[in-house]
Parts: sequence; C-alpha cells; structure tokens
Amino acid sequence: MIKVGIPRALYYYQYYPMCKAFFEGLGAETVVSPPTNKAILSSGASRAVGETCLPVKVFFGHVKFLVEKCDCVFIPAIRSLGRKAYHCSKFLGLPDMTKALIPECPPILDPEIDLNQGRRRLYQIIYTLGRYFTSDKGKVKKAVEEAWKVNLAYSNRMSREGITPIQALEGIYQSKEEVDPGDNMLPSLRIGIIGHPYVIYDDYINHRLIFRLQAMGGEILTPEMVGEEALYIAMTSLVGKQHWSFEADIIGAGECYLEAKVDGIISVAVFGYGPDSMLINVVQRRARELKTPFLHLSLDEHTSEGGLVTRLEAFLDMVERRKRICA
Repeated sequence: MIKVGIPRALYYYQYYPMCKAFFEGLGAETVVSPPTNKAILSSGASRAVGETCLPVKVFFGHVKFLVEKCDCVFIPAIRSLGRKAYHCSKFLGLPDMTKALIPECPPILDPEIDLNQGRRRLYQIIYTLGRYFTSDKGKVKKAVEEAWKVNLAYSNRMSREGITPIQALEGIYQSKEEVDPGDNMLPSLRIGIIGHPYVIYDDYINHRLIFRLQAMGGEILTPEMVGEEALYIAMTSLVGKQHWSFEADIIGAGECYLEAKVDGIISVAVFGYGPDSMLINVVQRRARELKTPFLHLSLDEHTSEGGLVTRLEAFLDMVERRKRICA
C-alpha cells in the first residue's frame, strides 16, 4: 500500500478530510505529520531563507518530518479556487520550493489547481494524479465523488454546529486540558477571529490562542462557523470584486461578525505578509466606524508567549468594561 504524506500545515486545516478520502479511495494510506512543535519549526527554518514567511517555514518542517515515513508527499500548487481570485504566490511555488530546499523529500505529487480553467481541466489534472495509484478511471471517479461529499460534509458541519476545524477533525490535535472556570472568569464575551486557518489553528504558532480566549471566558467565532456563501456576500458588500481567494476569511468574516454585533474582533496574521495588512485594515476601519473593539496580533517565530497573553488579557478586560458600561 502506497503511503501518502500530508504536512499538517497551510492547506491541511481546510482540505485534509477531502485529501484523506480521495487517497484512501484509491487504496493508499495517508500519513500526517504531528502538530507543530519547536523541533518542526526549527528544522523548517533551517532550510528557508530569512525572508520566508513563518507558515512556509513551518510547512518545510512538517515535510522534513515526513521524509522516510511515506512513499510520496502531496503538495498541490494552488493558483486559484475560482471567481477569478488568486491564492498567495507561496501556494503556487510550494512544490518547487520544497524540491529545491528539501532534496531528500520523497516524490512530490504536485497537481496545479486553478478552478478558473474550468471543470474539464480540473478533472484532467485529477485523473493524471490518480494514475499514480491506479489505471482504473472508474475508481478515480468514485474517489473524487467521495472526496467531494466528505469536503461538503466537513464545511457544512462546521457552519451548522458552530465548531472549528480543531473540533471537526475529531480531536486530532485538540487540547485535552479541561478549562476550570475560576471565580474571576470574565462574563461570556463574543469574540470574532479573522485570519488564515493555518495561523488560527496552529497552536504552536499562535501560543494556543483559541484555548486561552476560551479559558478567559470568551465565546469564539471563526470564519468556518459562518458559511462560505455568507462570507462571500459580506465581503463583496464591502470591497466589491474579489481579488484574493482568502479575502472572505478576513474581510467577509469581519463584516459578518460586525453585523452580528460581537463584543470584539481579533485579527491574527504573520509578520511581513503584505496582502493581509491591506485586508485587515479594511476590517479595522469598519470596526472603528461601528465602535467595535479591535485587536491586531502580528506573529513570527520570535513572538513572546507572555507578551501575547498580556495583550489578550488587556483586550478582554477592556471589552468587558465597555460592555458593562454600555449595558
């Protein structure tokens, strides 16, 4: 049985269930790297140039972990997911960067995904990928159909039940610690989080942001809880035409939170990532118009856990005081 390695980074949080269903439908076994830790980040950073953004350094570390643990690694080159909007260039260049910087990596399965080229072209790419495992087109077609069903069920469950990918992935990397509500816990505050899934849900990068907010008494809202179509509508109402595939997760989610009158919004981004600064600024200005507290967290590998916790505590304390005064 062929073992396909899937790094627990970047596209993992959105598409792992779909990838798992597809490859297992072709008779392969999926091997996933463990949650990010210090060793994984250090090994990835050792291969990347200094200007490389933090999520890509983390990704390289996960790929290095999978070396000798699988027969091939799935690293798609994602150009666009449709609507004439495009992904960050790091997604498109990921397979080539991995080949250059991690030469010991097993063979890379690197289909180029561009939904703007139409369904026919997409299926040609998928069948080409499937030939690595089987020559039976019927088997590939069945695997594709099952993967699509799994992906729809995954996204629908998150929006319907109001849960995060952490919870929807059956606790694959969910913290086992129990929150012990103390006497000083703040009243429940509805806090919306905007950003990329690979930053919001990587507990090592963000120092367990969601867990800490919940432990402080926050009710957390994430983009997946809203629904893809609602995010898109909210985004276009603010900026019109979509240019980046991830605009909905930032601008769309921010607008949905503001319409729902959350108590505060926290944006989470990595240092030096240009498009994010423009998109976050749109939400920040909108939050200022509606007088909704807004906190921006910029992360890199040197971000202090203590400093982040202090900022969260101060922000929630300010939000709680404001809510009490306005009540």
